[in-house]
Amino acid sequence: MSTPDFIVELRKKIGNDHLWLPGVTAVIIKDVPEGAPITAVPEVLLVKRSDNGEWTPVTGIVDPGEEPHAAAVREAKEEVGLDIKVEALLGVGAVGPITYDNGDVSSYMDTALRCSVVGSDAAFVNDDENLEVGWFSVMQMPPMNPRFRLVVGDAVAQLRRPEGFRPRMGYVKRDRTR
Repeated sequence: MSTPDFIVELRKKIGNDHLWLPGVTAVIIKDVPEGAPITAVPEVLLVKRSDNGEWTPVTGIVDPGEEPHAAAVREAKEEVGLDIKVEALLGVGAVGPITYDNGDVSSYMDTALRCSVVGSDAAFVNDDENLEVGWFSVMQMPPMNPRFRLVVGDAVAQLRRPEGFRPRMGYVKRDRTR
């Protein structure tokens, strides 16, 4: 699905002006099967976006009245044809502003979630937003935005040590001297 109808309607009123939107990042992780070699690592599902050619986890805009976890489930089904279950909150943070090719400017309050597949993990490109989809070892991911590497790392950390994991509050580097 391309730009949601509610955004198209808003853009008719505000043009390309800066728009603040809720977003979601679904980090879909396939854990190592039981009995796998000790060197085995989890895999993450990534999509190659059609608008900028970058690899990312499944992302999307939360519709009005929709909860972030429901948006993650919907986006996974729409983009890669998978049924997923949300397992954990990884963090919340501001992203942007982003200026799109058509001049639209948007920022997002993104909610990142660790997800698992329910049923078959045979993902496929299911919309016009993506060019490719694939499962990648978390140790051999294609080049991508550092923020996405961060949330994939958080997903594996939360999966491995849920009792010690604290969701990330913000994606911006903080000054460690304070």
